[in-house]
Amino acid sequence: MTKGNLRISSLMNTSDLKKAGGILLVGLMLSGCRGTISEKPPIHPNTNMDFQPRKEAQELNNFYLDGRSMRQPVDGTVARGLRKADAAYFEGVDENGDWIETMPVEVTRAFLYRGQERYDIFCTPCHGQVGDGKGIVTTGGYGYVPAPTYHQDRLREATDGELYSAIYNGVRTMPSYAQQIPVNDRWAIVAYIRALQTSQYVTEADIQSMDVDLDALKAENAAEMEEQAAAEAAKGESNLTPSVDLGKEVVTANGCAACHSTDGTSIIGPTWLNMFGSQAEVITESGEYETVTKDADYVHESIVKPAAKKTKGFETGVMVAYDYLSENEILSVIEYIKTLSDN
Repeated sequence: MTKGNLRISSLMNTSDLKKAGGILLVGLMLSGCRGTISEKPPIHPNTNMDFQPRKEAQELNNFYLDGRSMRQPVDGTVARGLRKADAAYFEGVDENGDWIETMPVEVTRAFLYRGQERYDIFCTPCHGQVGDGKGIVTTGGYGYVPAPTYHQDRLREATDGELYSAIYNGVRTMPSYAQQIPVNDRWAIVAYIRALQTSQYVTEADIQSMDVDLDALKAENAAEMEEQAAAEAAKGESNLTPSVDLGKEVVTANGCAACHSTDGTSIIGPTWLNMFGSQAEVITESGEYETVTKDADYVHESIVKPAAKKTKGFETGVMVAYDYLSENEILSVIEYIKTLSDN
């Protein structure tokens, strides 16, 4: 065989070996794709700090006699950022534990606006928009103890620390709002309450000393009251006849959807979908079961006296009486419920 033939044969053998090696490598790779989960621990070449001799929260730790991983702070120590040495600011009291007379913060216009915003959110449901104690929660017939008005002598003369304490610690039937309202916002609310109290007892002499045109102010207020009276009268005229739209407004304003769905879903109370005109088994106040037709009379009674006939399966539900609604509003709710039924 010539040298040329040997060279060609050698090249062919090398190419064949490469092909064979490639096929073998692919075969080995495919053999690793068996479709099963390996029982061996995964390879973790760079562990960083993934594996540490530490304990999770609430985990048993036998290193300590009490077996707790979560350790209590050392006696006499306070975590960084949690030192509340300024009792006047954080608690509204002085070194003797007495309420401080005036708030330990600077009152600015922005601070008062912040107080108004927080007051409207947390305080108006019970204390009312102007602090007269006539909030929707205490005047809506829900059985809550009425909130005191801020415009009585006792609370006008109360210290700022006492008002702050009511927010921070709660008082009588009012719960503490320490978890919902931060410290600075509590003082902002106190400042706004003082502004409300001042606004209700401004004399003409005080206004004149502020260079205010009292006659123009009275005329402006009178015009606003006339406009408001006209709007209320127009609204009253439009509400003389029961309507589906008014029914929707009443349902939305009173949060009826929290208990009664309109899509067939059972929540706390029975659904309103296809309810009107249907027959259902109910339990009366005397504990007897009877079958009734859920007509206008039944819905009317359920609104003003919900415990009279409870639908079977919803006996444990508690619904307040909406007897404070006007007759026209109740009839409008009935008209709205009718639209949800095919009967």
